[in-house]
Amino acid sequence: MSAIKTKITEVPPAAEQAATQTIEATVSNLKEGVAKATAGFEATQAKVKEGMEKAVKTAEELVAFNQGNVEAIVKSGQIWFAGVQDLSKHVAAAAQASLDESIAAFKALSGVKSLKDAIDLQTAYARSALEKGLAESGKLTDASFKLTEQALAPITARVTVAVEKFAKAA
Repeated sequence: MSAIKTKITEVPPAAEQAATQTIEATVSNLKEGVAKATAGFEATQAKVKEGMEKAVKTAEELVAFNQGNVEAIVKSGQIWFAGVQDLSKHVAAAAQASLDESIAAFKALSGVKSLKDAIDLQTAYARSALEKGLAESGKLTDASFKLTEQALAPITARVTVAVEKFAKAA
């Protein structure tokens, strides 16, 4: 049995050298594969990180842009409601003035002494009421257009920003 042991434990030098070279080649291939895998992983990790940074930046820009849109809508609403309130006060004041004139005309009409004076007074009142009504209507129309223009200004500005932003992106 000792003879068998000797034969089994003795490895010819050429076989030992071949085995060593095979092991070294395998280790070298493994190291090279690990290095390539590590480099690939690092490249992938860098791309993922870059993509995430771009996504976060885009999300932040989108949030900021939408915040600007909300602010423009709020500002537009504030301008509109303040303007409508002013227009309502103006309409109420004009209606009160018209009512006061009507009462004054009625009082004056009740004190006339002839039919001709009554017709003249009624004609003058009608002409005055028509002229004032047309003037007030023109003022109200102008004020309404101006109010609409002012209320739309913040939204128009945001549309301009959006067009510029998307033009740069394209």
